Amino acid sequence: MPVTIKDVEKYSGAFSKGVEPGDVLLSINGNEIVDVLDYRFYQVNKKLTLEIKKPDGKLKRIKIKKQEYEELGLEFDTYLMDKEHSCRNKCIFCFIDQLPKGMRETLYFKDDDSRLSFLFGNYITLTNLTEHEISRIIKMHISPINVSVHTTNPELRCKMMNNRFAGSSLDALRRFSEAGLSINCQIVACPGINDGEELKRSITDLEKLNVECIAVVPVGLTRYREGLYPLTPYTKETAAQTLDIIESFGDEFKRTHGRRMVYAADEFYIKAGRRLPDPDYYEGYPALENGVGLVTLLREEVGFALEDREADSSLRYTVSVVCGECAWESFKETLTQINTKFPNIKINVYKIKNNFFGGEIDVTGLVTGGDLIAQLKGKDLGEKLLVPSCMLRFEGDVFLDDVSVSDVEKELNIKVKVTDNSGEAIVCEITKRE
Repeated sequence: MPVTIKDVEKYSGAFSKGVEPGDVLLSINGNEIVDVLDYRFYQVNKKLTLEIKKPDGKLKRIKIKKQEYEELGLEFDTYLMDKEHSCRNKCIFCFIDQLPKGMRETLYFKDDDSRLSFLFGNYITLTNLTEHEISRIIKMHISPINVSVHTTNPELRCKMMNNRFAGSSLDALRRFSEAGLSINCQIVACPGINDGEELKRSITDLEKLNVECIAVVPVGLTRYREGLYPLTPYTKETAAQTLDIIESFGDEFKRTHGRRMVYAADEFYIKAGRRLPDPDYYEGYPALENGVGLVTLLREEVGFALEDREADSSLRYTVSVVCGECAWESFKETLTQINTKFPNIKINVYKIKNNFFGGEIDVTGLVTGGDLIAQLKGKDLGEKLLVPSCMLRFEGDVFLDDVSVSDVEKELNIKVKVTDNSGEAIVCEITKRE
């Protein structure tokens, strides 16, 4: 599709050569430009020849000299320069299919876009990649690429993703590996389906491709599953069995490759009733976005943040913090470190049951504003209530159920502070006198 220029930054190289809003960018140095990846890849050179189509249909070739990696100064209607690619699968575990009706329209969009994988770390299934896109990823050496694998058994992958091309699309993984790309993999584990022996097969296959990281996360199930594939949540026993498989492979890879490679999400440890590993276990936390090592990292960050602060017993007030049921015990334990230097700050850590999604979803990031209000009314909240930003949309103002931060403040009659999901931010907010 033609890429129309929306605006041109003043005094940029393109501006000085007469490129104007409404012009269509056809190519850079003879390479067709169809989206943001083409544009960013081909604009880095010092000498550029742009082929431009003017609104009247005339073609112009424009030569520009600039510093290497200097921006051309062009702006487009959308960040990707075309429409976001949507998912073609109907996975048996898809969380979006388990959302109730009536939520924000954007929550129902299933992205599966390789460009977002490169730009923002999104995970893709490979099922809607064209040969052109696969070749382009290899040519541009786009890395890392994040892939939702789920299973390396082709037949099972087709079944789990309800897509007859899901098995054959795994061939792209092999090609990316042979091209030397860094690959991060994700497996959503479903009890009795792709765990057990199937999980062993998948980890073994991915090891052969020398992937960078394999994150195994338990399936999340809401109460809105009418008409969907029957799935069961992990129990203490089945979580422990899956964890044993993951840790056994990780220990072996550590011996043979010098790195662990495969990790379990924090939820597996908590469901199995096991203590989470120490920081060294996670080798730099390569899979935080999958909930791998979040609890341990937060504990470590809180400790580091306290090292730089002087003890102060003069601070006397109460602060409340909220989190999901899954992380409550460890989060509460982590925050007790603060009282070693600030003994007179009372920190209430409230766990919020996710009634909105039916109670099985227990992670902090999916807690809703309505559940916050219902479960905190009448509680001792002190001077302020700390809410982690992961509960809110990107703008930081609205929960999943469209309840706003101001709604929570009004209903609970408390000042709400939205904090970054880091130990430094939490310590700073708790120890800051209002």
